[in-house]
Amino acid sequence: MGAALPVAAVMERLPAPVGISRREFLKWCSVVTAALALPPWYVERVAQALSSADRLPVIWFEFQDCAGDTESFLRSSHPTAGEMVLEFIDLVYHETVMAPAGAAAEASLHDALERDRGRYVLVVEGSIPTAEGGVYCTIAGQTALQRLEEAVPGAVAVLAVGTCAAWGGIPAAAPNPTGAVGVRDLVKDKPIVNLPGCSVNSVNLAATIVHLLTFGELPATDDEGRPLFAYGHRIHDTCPRRAHFDGGRFVREWGDEGHRQGWCLYRMGCKGPKALHNCAIVGWNDNTSWPIAAGHPCIACTEPDFWDTSTPFYRWMGESLLPSPARPEREGVPLGVVLGIGGAAAAAGAGAAALVRQRRKRVGSSQGGEAPGRADAPEGSEVPPAEEGA
Repeated sequence: MGAALPVAAVMERLPAPVGISRREFLKWCSVVTAALALPPWYVERVAQALSSADRLPVIWFEFQDCAGDTESFLRSSHPTAGEMVLEFIDLVYHETVMAPAGAAAEASLHDALERDRGRYVLVVEGSIPTAEGGVYCTIAGQTALQRLEEAVPGAVAVLAVGTCAAWGGIPAAAPNPTGAVGVRDLVKDKPIVNLPGCSVNSVNLAATIVHLLTFGELPATDDEGRPLFAYGHRIHDTCPRRAHFDGGRFVREWGDEGHRQGWCLYRMGCKGPKALHNCAIVGWNDNTSWPIAAGHPCIACTEPDFWDTSTPFYRWMGESLLPSPARPEREGVPLGVVLGIGGAAAAAGAGAAALVRQRRKRVGSSQGGEAPGRADAPEGSEVPPAEEGA
């Protein structure tokens, strides 16, 4: 279950929706609740959360990283990074995208740590070096270790974005000269959500934040702290090339006929059978493509220690996983279930952005009163069922 946060208590005191009929508003909330496979009593909680005009304070640290997770965030589309910053979150500190620099940037950080204490979400990108006191990553005279120790106590939750922040990633690969570790190795007293990937998929990052804003709690996670909506199934079970695997049709050499025909890449080193992620469902760059669609095997970049356990990347995982008469059953999940879980990320994000923006435009003129022509549902009336295909 997701860990309850103080955000929920704040949201419960927020005003009722303005500028949209109660029936229409609750109908949309019921669609989102059903799409996320949550029980029906969450509908009212969604409604309360989306009535908020407040933005969630976010402090974003970059440590041992390539800035790939930031680049991914800036390419969010459901909602966009701009919509996230303007509608949902108050990005009070981020070295790469913030306007202030130098002393002014540090002043912004320390002001936020005090002003928003107990309210902000801490996003960590990159691993944290621990060798020799953490000297291998310093910002403004502080080590990454010191920054983390300073910011964690005032956070309501920590989001470890990317494989480096989640598990240590490439910096932690053998022989790990900097003593790089992931957030979970250091933070033990705060809720942590791991969003691994090299880099994090922006859809999953946006959906996690929208889930927090909507429900006031973090999404349900697996034993590794990964959200189940994004990491609940193997890539192997949702891959569009799975039928080729089951049928024994494999690429044997780069550029061969099977490669040109889009056959299974398992014999070329694909690690999809051990990788948990929704890559095949949400894709990248607004679902334009993803590695396997581009003809490259999955390297299981979302898994712990992937650099040490998945290399050489083009070495296959062996005969034991190949289909045989003794294993005729596909170990997948119904496609409709997968699309319901994975597609909810984009649906929830885009729907929330549009709805909140529409209502906020009318808040100033309404002054808390009912909008003219409003058709509220009678007290205690049934929420309309979600329309087919919504």
